[in-house]
Amino acid sequence: MILHRTGWLLQIVSSEEMPRALLSDKKALGQSLGRQGKEPTVELNKIDISLAFMDKAGIDLAILSFPGFPSNDVGTEMASLRNKEMADICASHPTRFAFFATLPHLSNTQGCLQEISHVFDTLHAQGVALPSLCGTGPDAKYIADEAYEPIWAELNKRRAVVHLHGTQTPSSTPYPGPFLGIPISEVPNETFKAAAHLVVSGFKRKYPDVKIVLAHLGGSMPYLAARVATLSPYMGCPLTPEEIIEDFKTFYYDTALSASDANLKAVEAFASLDRVVYGSDFPAVTSEIIQWYDNHLVAFTEERGEKDNDTLRAICAGNIGRLL
Repeated sequence: MILHRTGWLLQIVSSEEMPRALLSDKKALGQSLGRQGKEPTVELNKIDISLAFMDKAGIDLAILSFPGFPSNDVGTEMASLRNKEMADICASHPTRFAFFATLPHLSNTQGCLQEISHVFDTLHAQGVALPSLCGTGPDAKYIADEAYEPIWAELNKRRAVVHLHGTQTPSSTPYPGPFLGIPISEVPNETFKAAAHLVVSGFKRKYPDVKIVLAHLGGSMPYLAARVATLSPYMGCPLTPEEIIEDFKTFYYDTALSASDANLKAVEAFASLDRVVYGSDFPAVTSEIIQWYDNHLVAFTEERGEKDNDTLRAICAGNIGRLL
């Protein structure tokens, strides 16, 4: 079996486990997973489904996170409920699951700070999962908005890991058709936009101890970072092009739905493979889709001709082990 990892320390998968409390509105959940007006295709609250997938794929440990709804309008009660349910899953399966916590809407500064304290000090979260922005329409703010600075200051003080995932937000123009939905065309670019905002706002440089993992190999980031570096100073950003590129290179990148040869080579050329960690996006997509990307990841690393395929071992275990 290609994905059998005998004797490896751990292999991390970015997994999106759905707490039972939010399964009442299944069409909203389907929309969150990119299926407009449709319910999810799997029973997302079944832990045994995740475990079966993990066993088949040779995954020892999964990090649970909750995918954000389009508005990311999460109250303190709902955030606490999500986190408690994920913590309970981890307590029931301590060798198989860890979790990245959900925060309330970032405009609720005090609620976020209280939840950060609770999830790290009491629930023992491994990090937090953040959307690219909060809100919709003209009221939406990207996560490096100055209103959210106290939250970043607290995460920096705790040297926290943040998993940044693009938000399911339509762009100013419609997507071309049903085969090119929001998760395909918008989400990766939302990840890039949030990462770029963190850089040009100065937050990435001001809060260097927050370790940020970008979903989907950073989306379009490896291709557009140089464009940001040259044009943002022209538009008033106080950072130099060299400083902007330097800050972009401090992100980490997960491979979920992105581990093609061209994408991996782009990230290797721009940053380095020691900043790449494995991700699956299960159960947002089928195990067959994940296997397709896993096959390409294995082929990419085997081309390097390493005796023990140390690059694959690092991406699937060593890099995230050091990060956490």
